[in-house]
Amino acid sequence: MDAAAAVVKLAALAQESRLRIFRLLVEAGPHGMYAGAIAKALGLAPATLSFHIAHLARSGLVSSRQESRFIYYFANFPAMDELIAYLTENCCHGQPCLTRKPLCP
Repeated sequence: MDAAAAVVKLAALAQESRLRIFRLLVEAGPHGMYAGAIAKALGLAPATLSFHIAHLARSGLVSSRQESRFIYYFANFPAMDELIAYLTENCCHGQPCLTRKPLCP
């Protein structure tokens, strides 16, 4: 990951509603949640949720899939892991203090 990609991802998370959405999707795991459940859990209007989800999707941190008439959103765990690895790349003066492994498959 380069600095420009990291800035895009961090900027997407630098807003309270988007951060709450992303954290909720991380908690939901790889199966994600459908839009109505996200909106209800966070008390967001559908249009507001749609706006913030689109921003997170453009950054690459959130993906979606359609099942029947529902759209499920889920955290892009490899993108999250890549961002964390970028942020901690030179941690502890290059000493191996953090395990570098994907958190989720």
